[in-house]
Amino acid sequence: MTVPAKKVATAVVLFNLGGPPTTNDVHPFLLRLFSDREIIQLPAQKYLARYIAFTRTPKVQKHYQEIGGGSPILKWTQKQGEQMIQKLDKLSPETAPHKYYIAFRYINPLTEETLRQMKEDGVTRAVAFTQYPQFSCSTTGSSFNELWRQTKALQFEREFKWSLIDRWYQHPKLIQSFVERVLDALNKVPIEKREKAVLIFSAHSIPTARVDKGDAYPQECSATVQLVVDELRKQGVNNKYILAYQSQVGPQPWLGPKTPDTITGLARKGFKHQIIIPIAFTSDHIETLFEIDIEFKEIADKAGVETFIRAESLNDSETFTSALAETVATHLKTKEQHSQQYKLNCPGCINPGICRSLWNSAYTE
Repeated sequence: MTVPAKKVATAVVLFNLGGPPTTNDVHPFLLRLFSDREIIQLPAQKYLARYIAFTRTPKVQKHYQEIGGGSPILKWTQKQGEQMIQKLDKLSPETAPHKYYIAFRYINPLTEETLRQMKEDGVTRAVAFTQYPQFSCSTTGSSFNELWRQTKALQFEREFKWSLIDRWYQHPKLIQSFVERVLDALNKVPIEKREKAVLIFSAHSIPTARVDKGDAYPQECSATVQLVVDELRKQGVNNKYILAYQSQVGPQPWLGPKTPDTITGLARKGFKHQIIIPIAFTSDHIETLFEIDIEFKEIADKAGVETFIRAESLNDSETFTSALAETVATHLKTKEQHSQQYKLNCPGCINPGICRSLWNSAYTE
């Protein structure tokens, strides 16, 4: 006799940009990325995006080959989702059973696929949970805007009662999970050099034009860094630190200082022991495994850096997955639709028709 599956009471949809799982997926991933005007604006974007994706694919494929053939982000998101749900069912039994779904922006499972699966599963209550703790229009904003576009295209406006977790950069257990990774990294530095090691917090950069329009990302990254440092100070860790930015693409100005320039600049000033902390990434992917571990390591070696260590990504950290579960449980308990800031469009918003939307006509408690 087959036991029927329990109906999902609450869906938690984990939003991320995703990453190509194989080298064959690199081109479609890049094409979607460079076609997205919410992350980068190009003249004649439809055609230029195709050209850039075509020309960059071989180089990016080589990068993925060097880290094992593809992005591990789906694997880690699945593990994080599984641990989160186990904890969430205990923390919030009144909204259980919960089920996690994944919605990637540029690679499968895409948002439209996830929405169809949710409808097939009989979901009615859904929480859109960004996996970027710090809000940016180019990450969380783009993912949520795609959610509303696909909701409308599929005529699912009244299928789900949505609420949003659009930022969570200050959560105490998120901060603690970073602190644990920093302490682990410091313990790998020779004890006589440990206090001299400089902490380089590295976040994915965004175009300065987006910052000029009012994107909240820089101050939220800075807030996370400061909270981590404050907690380290309480534990007697007084190392110097700086926030830098990586992964710039294209000729337009991006937010700095650039992480590789920071590595070499600090080395010239005598900081020969450096720890890189990916502060805006919650799992391993190309920016940690290739860009930091391989490219930046080569830069550090040439600059004479003696100790170059990347703090381990959060991945399946128990503290981190507790942060995920507690964030959702608190969100459900307070019955909030979104953060106070979500409805504040950037002063220079270029997409006011859909940015910061919520299908709240279908949301009731």
